[in-house]
Amino acid sequence: MTVANRITGEVMQIITCQLGPDQALYADAGKFLWKTPNVSLETRLAGPPGQAPEPAAGAAGLLRGALATAAQVGKRALAGETLAFQWFRAAGQSGLVAFSGAAPGQIRVLELDGTGGWYAEAGSFVCAESTVDFDIAFQGWATAHRARAGFVLEHLTGAGTVVIAGAGSFLELNPAKYGGKIQVHAGSVVAFQDRLTFGVERVGGLSAQTAMTAVFGGEGINLATLTGDGLVVLQSFTYEGLADALHRHSSNRDEPAAGPGGILGRR
Repeated sequence: MTVANRITGEVMQIITCQLGPDQALYADAGKFLWKTPNVSLETRLAGPPGQAPEPAAGAAGLLRGALATAAQVGKRALAGETLAFQWFRAAGQSGLVAFSGAAPGQIRVLELDGTGGWYAEAGSFVCAESTVDFDIAFQGWATAHRARAGFVLEHLTGAGTVVIAGAGSFLELNPAKYGGKIQVHAGSVVAFQDRLTFGVERVGGLSAQTAMTAVFGGEGINLATLTGDGLVVLQSFTYEGLADALHRHSSNRDEPAAGPGGILGRR
């Protein structure tokens, strides 16, 4: 069942979700903003029910459940994700709970119908309905190194509402409209439907020009490729670019003032 929601704001968007009595959400720790008192908050290491094995009686069942939870936590740790999820459920009547992303930017709601899922970049997951499964998909060290983005993806499957967030403004593309394939800066990818194929491709042959691109262009000579027929969500501002801008701004503020009294002290 779709979770009713409303997105507000421009520079840093907020999503407010209305939970019915039979609905539950789990969220990335740190994305929660506020809630009504009748919405409970519980922090769990375990992911959504679809990831856990069927419970078994006795010590063997407890051990199996503990090992499954440890495996989930271990994968999230390797991916640089938060180790626990926060769970929200309304009691008695509908309730409200609100979330935001980790950086100034936009929020996108995805509705999964059970026939296909989405891959999302690490850190873009905000929250999902309890009927949605969350897993980590490693793209391989070679792909991650060539993409220069440590490409670890969140894989969201099942049926229900998913919320993702990114930096800057969002752009939605379908590679099928551009000959079946697009090339993008790996850090610009927020999410894409899992029926698309992700890869990394060298731009041009080895030459002085590609060397210039690698050294001064900021993207190296490899770009992420997305092939097939499906939606891709890109962000206009990468987290790497945001960190670099903040670092340069901080460095400029730390420079000594020019002359006695600084610039503002001049007459």
